Amino acid sequence: MSITRMRRAAVGLTVLAVAAFGAVATSPEQADARPKPVDVTLLALNDFHGNLEPPSGSSGTIAGQTAGGVEYLATHLAELRAAAKKKNTITVAAGDLIGASPLLSAAFHDEPTIEALSMAGLDYASVGNHEFDEGAAELLRIQNGGCHPVDGCADGTPYRGAGFKYLSANAFKTATGKPLMAPYAIHKVQGVKVGFIGMTLEGTPQIVSQQGVAGLSFADEADTANRYARELRRKGVETIVVLLHEGGTQAATGGINDCVGMTGPIVDITNRMDPSIDVVVSGHTHQAYNCDINGKLVTSASSFGRLVTDIDLKIDRRSGDVISAAANNVVVTRDVAKDPRQTALIDRYKTVLGPVADRQVGETTTAITKTQETLFGTSLGESPLGNLIADAQLAATDDEQNAVAAFMNPGGVRADLNAGPVTYEEAFTVQPFANNLVTLDLTGAQLYCVLEQQFVTGRTLYPSSTVGYVVDPNGTTGTVADPCAGTRVVRGSLTIGGTAVDTAATYRVTVNNFLAGGGDGFSALTGGTNLVTGQIDLDAFVAYLTAQSPVSAPTLDRIRTTAEVPAA
Repeated sequence: MSITRMRRAAVGLTVLAVAAFGAVATSPEQADARPKPVDVTLLALNDFHGNLEPPSGSSGTIAGQTAGGVEYLATHLAELRAAAKKKNTITVAAGDLIGASPLLSAAFHDEPTIEALSMAGLDYASVGNHEFDEGAAELLRIQNGGCHPVDGCADGTPYRGAGFKYLSANAFKTATGKPLMAPYAIHKVQGVKVGFIGMTLEGTPQIVSQQGVAGLSFADEADTANRYARELRRKGVETIVVLLHEGGTQAATGGINDCVGMTGPIVDITNRMDPSIDVVVSGHTHQAYNCDINGKLVTSASSFGRLVTDIDLKIDRRSGDVISAAANNVVVTRDVAKDPRQTALIDRYKTVLGPVADRQVGETTTAITKTQETLFGTSLGESPLGNLIADAQLAATDDEQNAVAAFMNPGGVRADLNAGPVTYEEAFTVQPFANNLVTLDLTGAQLYCVLEQQFVTGRTLYPSSTVGYVVDPNGTTGTVADPCAGTRVVRGSLTIGGTAVDTAATYRVTVNNFLAGGGDGFSALTGGTNLVTGQIDLDAFVAYLTAQSPVSAPTLDRIRTTAEVPAA
């Protein structure tokens, strides 16, 4: 039962008692005789993405401090447990623990991350969209153990599975209608029951390859949470926590424990949740926030293990209801001792990985970041690193497949490149998905439609250096059903190789297989014809870094606005 609902129920009970029996005096002795509430601490994280070692660049800082790294994360978790009553502490996560991971974890199908988080004391985790990167069968192997069906146990030791329980209430097997994994778990603390419902974002099929979600369907988050909350209450559970891999964003002025101008899917989802749900541990957007939304505590611990959310619950021992709930996002600083078991794990996998990771593949003259420039007040512009990757993909397919342009999706660019030598491991961290390049035919009209779809999806496609066009901030945005109806891209401004695109002509364009399949909502790309699948995107990126070194950050002049290029 939520705190608000419980208080209302308590008021009603008091009135009823007075009406039936008259005023009842309570002495201090009687008050002291009441059972003390049970203190329960939840330690929460989300979007770890296999970052066993401290992330580099901007990904390795938060709130003005360097942060992250599982050796430090494990120590902070241990210290937080020690500060609370250890036996009353439950450690949870809100998805994307694996997938889009650095080489040290990804090379072993993220088994090192599961082993590390199990060793750090994780109890329950919801399934995020990236847990489906290699498909449902692989996710079940990650949970239950066993060697990889193709690569075996690459480190030479058996993989025993997760020491924590993955939960996913709204991912169903399409053929049977049954949940793929356990929808919830009940955890007893000093006699009171705490229920945890795991939730994957409903939009997973739009942001994961079709192979990854084959045979699955995803239900509405709030509706599913409410369904299982009712089931938990029938089992005597009154304290209910949802581990939700979906989130929101607060205003830039908000700190890691603020909730300023909160927007995003989490607001609507939480507002539609049943009053019996007390806490929502969220993720997906890689943001930090600490909110009260519709009487519920809603938190997120950013990403990459840089924060831990310390949530304190007081639960009535008799009713099982939450009396109070408070949270604090704690920075995982690197000024604590490293956990020696985590250090040993990292060293073991680095030894097995061998010299591949440290092989230099190129050099940069300056740091090249994935940060998007601002386009008419929003972060919908180009990215230096995104442009560089698009250039690499064009270089890999121009002679081979006669490609004249390439486009890269922003979600596929995962980390910055520092200035100086670039190792294979660093390049892998930038592009960890192992997507194939696909070159296809698009008409000029289809190209305009693809570009208009950017403003429907809210995602910019990073263009190769051969592409240029102008955006009108006062233009209209198309719809999901008809993205081509938009007028944001000034007609006649789109050029390839300096020549205006003819809407009736056909152009060879390179994207990755995720985009070619309509990923990130770019359904217009599925209309391409004469598809030819090429090399892995990472291989193209590495080859380009090697051939072009030293590499500099591309100029951000491929997408311009009408303010920069006035209409003729």
